[in-house]
Parts: sequence; structure tokens; C-alpha cells
Amino acid sequence: MDLTDAVLALAFVGDLSMGRATDHSRRTAELAGLLTAAEGAGDNEQNHAHAAALLRWSGCTANASGFADLLGDDIASRAAMMAQTLPPLDAHTQAMIVPLAVIHCEISGEVAATLGMPQEVIAGLRHIFERYDSRGAPQGLGGDAVPRVTYRVNVASDLEILSRTHGREQAMILLRAEAGTKYPADLAELAIAHGSHWLDGMDAIPPRVTDWDLQTGGLERSSQLTLLADVVELKLPWLAGHSRRVANLATQCANVLGLQTAEKDMLRDAALLHGIGRAALPNQLWKTSPEQLSSHQWEQIRLMPYWTSRAASQLPSLKLAAELASYAYERLDGSGYFRGVTGDTLGTTHRVLATAIALQTLIEARPWRREHTLQQAAQVLRNEANAGGFDADIVEAAIIAVSGHPPPRPVPDSAMLSPRELEVLRQISLGASNKETARALGISPSTVGTHVESIFRKLNCATRAAATLKALTAGVL
Repeated sequence: MDLTDAVLALAFVGDLSMGRATDHSRRTAELAGLLTAAEGAGDNEQNHAHAAALLRWSGCTANASGFADLLGDDIASRAAMMAQTLPPLDAHTQAMIVPLAVIHCEISGEVAATLGMPQEVIAGLRHIFERYDSRGAPQGLGGDAVPRVTYRVNVASDLEILSRTHGREQAMILLRAEAGTKYPADLAELAIAHGSHWLDGMDAIPPRVTDWDLQTGGLERSSQLTLLADVVELKLPWLAGHSRRVANLATQCANVLGLQTAEKDMLRDAALLHGIGRAALPNQLWKTSPEQLSSHQWEQIRLMPYWTSRAASQLPSLKLAAELASYAYERLDGSGYFRGVTGDTLGTTHRVLATAIALQTLIEARPWRREHTLQQAAQVLRNEANAGGFDADIVEAAIIAVSGHPPPRPVPDSAMLSPRELEVLRQISLGASNKETARALGISPSTVGTHVESIFRKLNCATRAAATLKALTAGVL
């Protein structure tokens, strides 16, 4: 996996999370590069615009729960907001959106930094919701204080979204209305003058992303996939680190079964990728027990692995792993989804992955239930194997893997976090409030607040989502 595919995977997740077409970020990146070139800027600045546009939505999983609480459907509401079709919001709701924008900006910047992107790209993403008139977020900067790449990406994104939603003529009217307020007037006029020609060109020949130099930061494949998994799981705070744990369990299960190294590597990658499709589904689907979901809601959930499969078709170096990942919820008796295939179609790696996900999920807490003990989880899986859903031999191998090879508990770097700060971080990374953390740890909420401030200072971040992502990346969680 090279950097381009890592960035494209993050762009794909962002497009799903924002309710956009799955080629939106690619097209926006192409437009941002063309706009930059039309200004007379060179190749470096054009590539900075490409990278910033592709990573623009990489922070949107981190504030999905906030938008779900505020507006109901995190995906539909943000799609309407970007398309300028959302009904006007009252002042209180608008004020509540500002901290959500701050989270988004911090995570997008952190993702770019972790990938080793140039400072210009990182800065552009950290200010992606700033406006020319200083009425944006996260800092209310304006004019030349905002990185030029931020304006270029925002003009390009508006041109792409508004043209799809309202048609080109109306899109140009809306762009002109924002000239000198949301972005500099000269950039808006360039987009208006050339936008239709640029869009025609993309319609005829899709963007050639491989022609762009995104300037690799040298992250290994496994680190890139782990970052992708971590970003996806920020969508649901209680899910933090889940795919990492599934990858560990699947690998240990493969060891018990004596699988080859190539199969183990493929299982690890598939485990890290299996949750991509979750980005396409609104958060409200995950708030209740599966037994309480309506038939319509279940049909939506069945699309989760479908979207993972769609990722496989767009990312060449991830194709095989993502294709395996899209079988994560199939069952031997045909009762799984989205394909509903039976045992004859499912090889050993398919069966190991499905079993590892099911077992790891059972031994983790969910908003509607406590975690199962290993004994309870083992009995659930054995019952399902007896009913024909799982491979009994692989279920036993997974149970042995958990029993004999528990996932290593991170040892905090004393220079980073104290043991108590690590305990607090574990709680807040799973979505616990200060009061809930205080009850869990037997300390006061004010003491929790003091620890949170210290964690932010030591990790050089300002939001819980960023603290979670940084701690996962550093191996602290």
C-alpha cells in the first residue's frame, strides 16, 4: 500500500461520512489543483491542494456523534449543509456546531501530520473551516491569515457540490454570493470563469490521481491501515481500537491453526479494513440493541460490508484485503450479509475473520449491554456453531487464542502519561463523560477534568477525539 492509496482510502471514508458521491474528493482535488494552476502557482502548490482536498473530510468521523446528537442524522444533515439545502439553523444550534468544527480540523490536521504530509497541507486542514471574513472556525481567522490552500480547497469543494446539487448556472451564482466573504473574490471569479470547462474535462476523463505527487511520509503499510481503522472508529467513541483488537485476535487464531504467513498478513489487513463501510451509515443505527432494530434499519446495516467491497474496487493495493474484509459478516448457513453466501463459498480466512470479529465484539461492552466474559462469549459462539453459523473448529481456535494470547496491555511511557492519566484516557476514549469517568475510577469529576487538561497538554491536542487518535497511534491505548 502506497501513500496515494492510504489517502484515497481516507477520502473514500470521508465521502461516505459526509453523504457525498464516492468520487467527490477526487473531483474536488482535481478542481483545487486546476484552480491553483490558474492562479499561476507551481507544481508543489498544486499537489498541496490535491492532498488537502483528498484529506478534507478525514476529520468528519470524529464529530459524527456530535452531529447525530445535534441534528439527528449525521450523514444526511452534513450532506445538506454542504449542499446549502439544510433549513436555516437557530443561533444556539449554530453555536453548537463550532466545537464540532474544531474537532474536525484538529483530526484532519493530525491525520495529515501522521501521514507525513507537508506543513502547508497540515496547516490548510487545521483551518479548513475558516472564512475570508473571519466568521469561520476553529480560530476565527480571516484574510491572509488563513492558508491559501484552505481557500482553494473550499472554492473547489463548493463548485463540485453545488454543481451536482443545483446545476452549474445556479452553482456559479452561489459561488459569486460567497466571493469576498467565504473565500477571496479573485478565487471565486477564477472558478466561475473556468468552472464549466473544468467540470466538462472531468466528466470526459476522470481525475488521474496517480499523476499527483502527494509526497509520502514513509509510513509502513500496517501503520497506514491502522491509522485508517482508527479514523473510521472515531465515528463511534465506544468503538475505539476495536479493529486493532480484531486484527490481533485474527492473527493469533491463524497461529493456532497453523496458517501461512501470507494468510496471516491478509487477515490482519482485512481485520483493519472491515469497518470502512460503517462510515456510510448514520450513527443513530448503532444506538440500540440489534434485537430492537426495524427491518428497514437492518437493511441499512447489511450495506456496511457492501461499502467495504466498494472500497476494494477503488483501491488497487488494498483490493484483496478489502475484498476479504467485505465477507466479515457472512455465515456458513447463508444467514449473513451482504451476499448471504454459504459455507462452500467461504474459505478458511473468511471463517477466521468472521469468528474473530464476533468473539472480539462479544467481549467488548456496547451502549446497550455489558461485555461478556470469555466463558459467556465462548458459549454464544459454540451455540451458533452448533446451529450452523460458524465453523466449530475455528471457534475453538479463536477461544484458545484469546485464552492463551491476551492482547498486550500498553505500558505507558512515563514521560508521556501517568498511570492515572492513562486510566482516564481509556475512559474518555470510549466516550465517557467526566462524571461517568469519575464514577468508574472512584474520583471526583473535577479531578478527572484536571487529568484531562494534563492529557491534552502532554499529547499536544485540544479535543478528546485527537487525544484518542494520538494515543492509539503512539501505542498508548
